[in-house]
Amino acid sequence: MLVVHGGWLPGAGRPGQLALWAEDPSLPLTTNSRARERSHPFAVTAESLLTALTETSDYVRDELAQAEPGAHTLRLPSTARGPLPSPDTGAEPATRGLRLAEWEVPALLLPGDAALAALSALADPGDDWSPGSSLRYLSVLAGHACDLARRGRMLPQLVTEAGLPTARWRPVVTGADAATYRDFAAAMPPVVRAADDGGVSATLRDALDSLVDGAARTVMPERILIGHRAGPKAPLPDRWIAALTADDPTLPGAKPDEQRDLRKALDDWLHAAHEANGPIRVSFRLFEPEPETDMWRLEFALQSAEDPSLYLPAAEVWTGGSFPGLPPRPDEVLLAGLGRAVRLFRLLHVALRDQEPVGLEIDTSEAHEFLRQAAPLLQAAGFGVQLPSWAGRKGVGLKLTTRSKSKKGTSSRAVADSGFGLDEIVSFKIDLIIGDSEVTAEELAELARLKVPLVRVRGQWVELDDRQLKAALKAVGKRREGELTAGEVLQQVVDGGEEDLPLVEVDADGMLGDLLSGQAAERLALVPTPPTFQGTLRPYQERGLSWLHFLSRLGLGGILADDMGLGKTAQTLSLLLAERESVVDATVPDFLRPPEVAPTLLICPMSLVSNWFKEAAKFAPSLRVYVHHGGTRQRGADFDAAVQNADLVVTTYGTAVRDLATLRDVHWGRVVCDEAQAIKNSGTRQAQAVRAVPARSRLALTGTPVENHLAELWSIMDFCNPGLLGPAKRFRRRFQEPIEVRQDEDAAAALKRATGPFVLRRLKTDKTIISDLPEKNEMKVWCTLTPEQATLYQAVVEDMMDAISGSEGIQRRGNVLAAMTKLKQVCNHPAHLLKDGSRLPARSGKLARLEELAEEIIEDGDKALVFTQYAEWGSLLQPYLAAHLDRPVLWLHGGLSKAKRDELVERFQTDDEPMLFLLSLKAAGTGLNLTAANHVVHFDRWWNPAVEDQATDRAFRIGQSRNVQVRKFICTGTLEEKIDAMIERKKALASSVVGTGEDWISELNTDQLRELFALDPAAVR
Repeated sequence: MLVVHGGWLPGAGRPGQLALWAEDPSLPLTTNSRARERSHPFAVTAESLLTALTETSDYVRDELAQAEPGAHTLRLPSTARGPLPSPDTGAEPATRGLRLAEWEVPALLLPGDAALAALSALADPGDDWSPGSSLRYLSVLAGHACDLARRGRMLPQLVTEAGLPTARWRPVVTGADAATYRDFAAAMPPVVRAADDGGVSATLRDALDSLVDGAARTVMPERILIGHRAGPKAPLPDRWIAALTADDPTLPGAKPDEQRDLRKALDDWLHAAHEANGPIRVSFRLFEPEPETDMWRLEFALQSAEDPSLYLPAAEVWTGGSFPGLPPRPDEVLLAGLGRAVRLFRLLHVALRDQEPVGLEIDTSEAHEFLRQAAPLLQAAGFGVQLPSWAGRKGVGLKLTTRSKSKKGTSSRAVADSGFGLDEIVSFKIDLIIGDSEVTAEELAELARLKVPLVRVRGQWVELDDRQLKAALKAVGKRREGELTAGEVLQQVVDGGEEDLPLVEVDADGMLGDLLSGQAAERLALVPTPPTFQGTLRPYQERGLSWLHFLSRLGLGGILADDMGLGKTAQTLSLLLAERESVVDATVPDFLRPPEVAPTLLICPMSLVSNWFKEAAKFAPSLRVYVHHGGTRQRGADFDAAVQNADLVVTTYGTAVRDLATLRDVHWGRVVCDEAQAIKNSGTRQAQAVRAVPARSRLALTGTPVENHLAELWSIMDFCNPGLLGPAKRFRRRFQEPIEVRQDEDAAAALKRATGPFVLRRLKTDKTIISDLPEKNEMKVWCTLTPEQATLYQAVVEDMMDAISGSEGIQRRGNVLAAMTKLKQVCNHPAHLLKDGSRLPARSGKLARLEELAEEIIEDGDKALVFTQYAEWGSLLQPYLAAHLDRPVLWLHGGLSKAKRDELVERFQTDDEPMLFLLSLKAAGTGLNLTAANHVVHFDRWWNPAVEDQATDRAFRIGQSRNVQVRKFICTGTLEEKIDAMIERKKALASSVVGTGEDWISELNTDQLRELFALDPAAVR
């Protein structure tokens, strides 16, 4: 598998570039002949890299359309034999003979304005490649750039690129954003800047400038100023404003004096923004007119930039009002801010005639000017802006009304019992609405004639534009009422109207209305728990069964997105039983079974195959289950026979890819994807293989239908209901970009309408869903070091800091990770570091606390899970705890066979004797049901909250009848406490950079590392 790296090439008078290159760990890693040629020996060609990346999905292919092959010289860690493989390949770091050497590397080069989209598209790995730490870093930086643009933390500038004046957006990095900028500088992997001598600061500044400019143009795709577009002879400021959102940002032919004047004003603006964007900012709030009037009010105020809820109207500023953090002279801050803002909204000069300005009265045309022109510029300059809730939304839309023609009435239960189907005929009517009110064709024509951009319709203000009005007038002449099938109505809702005339409201009755509103699961006639189901379904699970049965009867696919632990497996098995018990006559031979009860193919990760087999045997023993996996799986006629004699065929994603031709020859009743996030990337081979298997209906099971971006939801939905959401490119343009980049509430509502009928999502924290799931109580347990631990800790710090200070590049990175590992081992126990087989008692603060806690747990008759990330420590701890407690201490790690692993889990779950289950975090963090435990202890930390939560959920899930106590051990005064505090302070960055593991620590500078590793005297007991 290729490891793909990302580097940034600062422009130096031209736009920067994103360079993508990849190494293939399977190629020879060191060859003397290649080393002498200075050509990187295991970097793949640019053409091969482009092929691997674009096979991921059409989305990636589109965003890499501007990529051009090239070559760059990189300064990389090397030995005399050649360049070293990156740590991302899993290779062990070298420790001798290291130096930085220059190597020519084939690369794909993208201009800076295309980098943002490319990094977004490459957020997920493909089948044949995975992102290196440098590419992950740049993807996180791209996300931060989008966040800055969304929050208006940017200003327009005039710069010179390739000798031409150019309109660009630049970030305003102050306050909390400045701290984040420093974090990005500290965390930058060296590969990102391997092709540039400008250092971290220059590379980061150039990359962020380019990414913010791209994000700004995505946030504001339309012109800032409405009216005639400035021509080549227009004044430079007018051309510059148009170029801020144009495809071509350059301004050829600009006169030098015009450039000089405009650049000075903009430079002063950017400088003032950095000077003025402190903890307090001036804010503007627009109020609608009172009834029967047309005068709007623009209120001035002071607002905390860090906590927008701290808000002080200007009227209170002048009367001595205050809030925490307000400077001694807030009146001066207000006047200075209004003085800067007057350049962006000229009417403010009227208010500044007053000695104590509090606001401004404006008419409707001036209010529209503020909404469309001044407000975006004020936000970009760092001012606070609060607008009415309807501002920015499309004012004109369509309302679809349908009514059932069923003679039995329109109640959900009646419609469901009467055999509701997609071919049912319903009456429909389409109305035009403005705001929340329906309008007639005559009213619409009058509004178009008046050409008023802001209009009050039945008491509600609405912003109109010409394109919407023209689209609405054109729609008036189309068919607006009649009859459609329920399936055609469903497709209209998913299509969502037109780009300029969206479907904004649906009013349907009966089961169609429940389905479209996402309430079908609540209102369907319940399908009772099948008699052959060995267990009891909870009420919400019976509603899930009814919903699944209903969708299946319609031939529709769905996503059961219940939270982890709410019983997606049980609901799926009960569905198979319910179908067979209601339809199949035992006297009918298998080959005559109707499609509704044809075999179900279930595809899941390999780690869950045994879980499905056992759960089926436990809950649905009457189902015939065939596991199609491994080297002994059936083929040819034997496979056909096995399928004919099975109700449920269980296989893995990998096997589905390898045996696609075989699986495609079977007409399955249903295909189920468990842990369906495995197909979230539509371009991977396994996602394509799963979609290619024919079935009457499809079901996706996942607790995380969207992990990173909305393209994942499209991929899973396209599996469930192929083609329903249209092609990926249309989905991206219509939903993904407006929602993710511009926070478009209308697009979010439209997506919810389109996908709501097919997604059932319940959370275990929702007490209306499951009121008897106990609480999860998390706490940090602070442990002190023994004097022996403290002495060892200090010795490791001094020794390793000397090694770190005297190294660079990959050698330094290896030394940092080695130091961190040694310090964590010291915090566990001296014997863990020394590996001398010495005794364990009375030498570790952590172990002493675990002994006390374990004794209490055993005395109470309870069971506990104890997680450690180190298998070698678990092997030392297990026999010691077993002897100390005189109780069983089980030990599960990656070296156990599957049979032994299953045996340990079974014993822990069924044995009545209190005991501890010691588990390796990597081997047991997912896939296990260990609800016999009501205590969870994280002995040492992986510093990734998601990994720890997954491990904790081995106990906190359905079947757990007691409160779960979760304890995370931390040695006070050590790096464990300091890193925990860093994660708490910077959770947003931690989830992205820190969340990949611990590698980010290696990029801290030497002073930061010394502070991180330093031992606090309070750590010793």
